[in-house]
Amino acid sequence: MNIDKEKLISCIKKITEPKVLIVGDLALDEMIYGDAERISREAPVLILQHTKTKLILGGASNAAHNVSTLNNGKTGVIGVSGDDYYSELLFDTFDKANIDCSEIVKDKTRKTIVKTRISGSITTSITQQIVRVDRQSKGFISPETEEKVIKSIEKALPDYDAVILSNYHIGTLTDKIIKFTIDYANKLGKVVVVDAQKDLRDYKNVTSMTPNLPDTEKSVGYKIESEADLKKAGEKLLSETNAKSVLITCGADGMFVAKPNNDYTKIPVFNKSEVFDVTGAGDTVTAVYSLALAAGIDPVYSAVIGNIAASIVVRQFGCATTTVDELISAAQDLKI
Repeated sequence: MNIDKEKLISCIKKITEPKVLIVGDLALDEMIYGDAERISREAPVLILQHTKTKLILGGASNAAHNVSTLNNGKTGVIGVSGDDYYSELLFDTFDKANIDCSEIVKDKTRKTIVKTRISGSITTSITQQIVRVDRQSKGFISPETEEKVIKSIEKALPDYDAVILSNYHIGTLTDKIIKFTIDYANKLGKVVVVDAQKDLRDYKNVTSMTPNLPDTEKSVGYKIESEADLKKAGEKLLSETNAKSVLITCGADGMFVAKPNNDYTKIPVFNKSEVFDVTGAGDTVTAVYSLALAAGIDPVYSAVIGNIAASIVVRQFGCATTTVDELISAAQDLKI
């Protein structure tokens, strides 16, 4: 594909302007680190001497963090937390990331979504994850909590230019919330972007969606092994959802943008480098792509900017973010 580098850099500068609301499964990643000391006498397990604990925004919260880093805090989140110890940590982490969390609904019957990773190291080795503990409630939120979430969306959305529905399928995004958000956003003339792992056909009349290749395959019902398969899948998703565009992320094979009337664009991976961790890269793509669409940038250039952002964050461990300056520098270094 042909890319106008000057146009690309001009587009990147525009993504700081839109205000974005993220609705979905808000999570906190708790990273606990320690030095391996010895084997326990109680059980065949390592004893770690605790060195630090790091709190990172995960799930839909990571998409919000990526947006906030790029648009200087013109970012809000709506979802559900428990009324527990970790909810206070979640709110505090949002505040430190300059994200408006005032419309989050607290539900005493549910757990705040937390993924605790415990990692250990010795002086002669790299840090390695030993175990992960997940805290979350099973099933969808209650009808009472659902109504509170809808009221929060109704109150907040008019102040934003775009909304991202970030569905990790942990119970926040009910069918009623999904339909209300899309219908209300369309009524207000807002950009709506969906980041979901399954049931893509449930999201009707959105601006765009950002499924990865495996999730696309699950949705269309067949293995994608060629560009012809990608075109067929893109056409099917467009037909089933009436979306204005679909961005399929294909990992090391880049991205694919499908628009109506057989308008397809294959985007290669830019700025290839050593990959340290792909955790949260999809959230980064969705965040940057949504900002760009909300800034009036066409889906292809929006996807290219998202592609560049992903190439930056995969060089870092854990859920990472990038900045406009980093995006511009990477764009200037593009070999096209």
